[in-house]
Amino acid sequence: MSLIVLIASVLQILLLLYVATIDVATRLIRNEICLSLALFGIVSQFASPMQLAESLIVAAILFLLLFAIYTRGAIGGGDVKLLVALAVGLPLPDVIQLLTVTALAGGVLALAHLVMRNLPYPRLAPTGASFARRVYAIERWRHLRHAPLPYGIAIACGGIWTILSKGF
Repeated sequence: MSLIVLIASVLQILLLLYVATIDVATRLIRNEICLSLALFGIVSQFASPMQLAESLIVAAILFLLLFAIYTRGAIGGGDVKLLVALAVGLPLPDVIQLLTVTALAGGVLALAHLVMRNLPYPRLAPTGASFARRVYAIERWRHLRHAPLPYGIAIACGGIWTILSKGF
């Protein structure tokens, strides 16, 4: 693995960790982050123009499929952007791995939110409460109001897994 690919991979992992935390906090995935992830993916494939072309075609097909799902309200626009941005730097087998691990992580995330239904409703977290306590209080409040899952967490897990499995 070249130094450029290594640096691009580390930066992608750091951005994905950032995306996961921001998605929990705001339920938004910023365009700049998705653009950066796509550019790092292009940089990591720059040495192989044929693999880059394959990657761009796969990402375009994935966008069309995810956009169709988005128009039916089954997935958020930020999730579409994030998955396609990650797919830009990956060959087809890695995109399949990304989608598989993302689906599995999304299942765990959904299960955690289902378990949350049976947990007591917390009062507002007091000043100085632990980070976990504050996140629980906010997520439980959002859950009671039927807010969407922070699926960026699952996508980040799938992306990090795929990047690490490429031979980091």
